[in-house]
Amino acid sequence: MKIRTDEIASVIKSEIASFGAELEVSEVGRVVEVGDGIARIYGLSKAMAGELLEFQTSDGAVMGQVFNLELDTVGAVIYGDYLLVKEGDTVKATGRLLEVPVGEAMLGRVVNPLGQPIDDAGPINASESRKVDIIAPGIAERQPVHEPLQTGIKAIDAMIPIGRGQRELIIGDRKTGKTAVAIDTIINQKQYWGTKDAVVCVYVAVGQKESTVAGVVETLRKAGAMDYTIVVSAGSSDPAPVQYIAPYSGTAMAEFFMWQGKNAGATLADGKPMPKHALCVYDDLSKQAVAYRQLSLLLRRPPGREAFPGDVFYLHSRLLERATKLSDENGAGSLTALPVIETQEGDVSAYIPTNVISITDGQIYLEPELFFSGVRPAINVGISVSRVGGNAQIKAMKKIAGSLRLDLAAFRELEAFAQLGTELDKATQRQLDRGAAMVELLKQPQYVPQHVVDQVISIYAGTKGFLDDVEAADVKQFEKGLLDSFRAGNKPIWEELNTKRALDADLEKKLTSAITAYKAGFKPGA
Repeated sequence: MKIRTDEIASVIKSEIASFGAELEVSEVGRVVEVGDGIARIYGLSKAMAGELLEFQTSDGAVMGQVFNLELDTVGAVIYGDYLLVKEGDTVKATGRLLEVPVGEAMLGRVVNPLGQPIDDAGPINASESRKVDIIAPGIAERQPVHEPLQTGIKAIDAMIPIGRGQRELIIGDRKTGKTAVAIDTIINQKQYWGTKDAVVCVYVAVGQKESTVAGVVETLRKAGAMDYTIVVSAGSSDPAPVQYIAPYSGTAMAEFFMWQGKNAGATLADGKPMPKHALCVYDDLSKQAVAYRQLSLLLRRPPGREAFPGDVFYLHSRLLERATKLSDENGAGSLTALPVIETQEGDVSAYIPTNVISITDGQIYLEPELFFSGVRPAINVGISVSRVGGNAQIKAMKKIAGSLRLDLAAFRELEAFAQLGTELDKATQRQLDRGAAMVELLKQPQYVPQHVVDQVISIYAGTKGFLDDVEAADVKQFEKGLLDSFRAGNKPIWEELNTKRALDADLEKKLTSAITAYKAGFKPGA
């Protein structure tokens, strides 16, 4: 057999050429101390803040991230099972930042904060990934919030409207219906799915019981809302680092869709338009702050007020600043944030609630007294506010809801006065009756969001005095019958209102005559 020297020479040349490319140079350190999801590592002198680390354990690789850069050691948090990491284990610096899978494949799935499925529905074949912690878009990349994000809750859409790209805080004591408000908002987005106004929803559960999260997922599934929802769960039994990173992971998954506005004509696998609007619910950020406090104290960072570290404000501001309405040049996508904060005994001036109130564009305050007296959703109209206001409402709602807040505020004052047993004149009694009717009208069952046109019709009937002589106990029956009549015989008026989204004199006349006709035939208790 004849040996060809030119072949041998070419093989040797290619081996020499590829030698430098195949040689992997990585910095390696060793674990000095480990416990409670925290590790101290010696030997990573070139490690960067926030760099992703790979712990080489006897049971495989475990990921972590650089948190503290100290004189001789590096303080790191461990994502995953920190019990696998032992003292003396080697740690490799990857030169990368933490990323999570994003894209259409994530829709309908329940994942952990690293993007790994925890719903027993098989692997996720995501084609893209995004960095978990990024700098928020700058002022030049944004535009003012001007499109409504309909929650389906009358009291919110009428008096505390939320716009696409806004950050609206949901705040209140435990068990006052904070999660219910967020879930209603997610369910209400079903009407837009498959249209150009579609909204992808990301529900981030931080420090919740697994059974609670399973209940939320089941509720969304029954309502058909899981088609456009991603659930990111960091349970109460998960380590603090995982709970800390969960809101950032959820935001990264939502941001993928927000930037899709730049891809004109992009579609989902089933041919529906690719959504460019996203809604992120963080339930709740109080528990994230507690997890971050645990990390910080274990890493020997100095505690500040209420033992929280000094940068806990930055923790939430760099998260919520990522919610935005992008400029037209960037595709006009949006990311709306609904952070949830739990108060103790209604103390909205505590450290974490104060911080988040100052970062957000308004708050929905849920009051225990209202909740237990049967007013649900238990929204305190006096403290609740939206700093976007009428810009986030359709014109019809803006026109009729202007007096609603004042009516309710006056009713609350008169109600307290009337309890003294004072004789009331007719005008005051009329105001009390209208206020009582409006309180009844704004009550709404859980997980039954209402279409904005139905809301306009109901509130129009209330503010124009059609309910003044209806008994409070019969208001719900009146409203249901009224809306049914607009779905049947008065369908053309409903359709016209839905198309115009504004109330002109002609449409108002039609609306008034239709409600008058319905009221003439209304029989309470029938």
